[in-house]
Amino acid sequence: MSNRAVLEVIALDAEDAVAAQAGGADRLELVTDMAADGLTPSRETFAAIRSAVDIPLRVMLRLADGFAAGDIEALARRALELRAEGAEEFVLGFLDEDGHADLVAVERIVAQLDGSPWTFHRAIDRAADRDALRKQLADLPGLDTFLTAGSPDGVDTGIPTLLAEAARSGEPGYAAQILVGGGLQLHHLPRLRAAGIDAFHIGGAARPSGWSAPVDAAAVREWREALDA
Repeated sequence: MSNRAVLEVIALDAEDAVAAQAGGADRLELVTDMAADGLTPSRETFAAIRSAVDIPLRVMLRLADGFAAGDIEALARRALELRAEGAEEFVLGFLDEDGHADLVAVERIVAQLDGSPWTFHRAIDRAADRDALRKQLADLPGLDTFLTAGSPDGVDTGIPTLLAEAARSGEPGYAAQILVGGGLQLHHLPRLRAAGIDAFHIGGAARPSGWSAPVDAAAVREWREALDA
C-alpha cells in the first residue's frame, strides 16, 4: 500500500466492506447513521466487518451530528469497548463553540486509544483557524491523518487550500497525511496527485444508487484504477 495512493471507503456494514475490498479499497472508515453524517457503529457491526475483510478499519468516534463532543465520558467508554473488540484505528475530531480544537475532548479520547493511529476528520474544515488547529494537535499521540476537503463547501472550493497545505508537508503541524474527502470527484485527482497528495476518501461516490444501496465494487474499482493510472 505504501507504493500507491491510499483509497479509503466508508462502510456501514459487512456487505459494504466486502464490496469495497473487492473493488480495491485499502482501508475502510466504519460509521453508522449517515443522516447524521456518520456516527460510531456498534461493537457488533465492527466485529462483523472485522471478520469479513482483512484490510485496515478506522472506526468513527462520534455520538451526535455536528462537531461538538457532547458526552465525553460516553465517547471514552465507546472507544474502550471498541478497542476491546479489536479496533486498532479510529476517526474523531471536535471543535469548541468558537471553532477551535476542543482539546479537552480530543485529549480525553486519545488517552483511551493507547497510541492507536487516528484521523482528525472534517471538523478541520469548520475550524476558525486551520493552521492553529493543526499546530495545537501536532504532538498528540497517534494522529497521522487529516480528513479534509479544504473547505466546508467541498473539494471544488477547497482545492487551493489543499494544495497550499500539501506544499507545507513536514512543517510543524503538517506532518500528518492529507486524506482528501468531501465532494471528491474523479476529475479532481490529477491536480491533487500532481501536488503530492496520496490519500483519498469516498462515500457516496462508491454508491451510484445512493446511500440506501450498498457499496458497489465496480464503482470502487473505477477509483482504484484512476489512482493507479
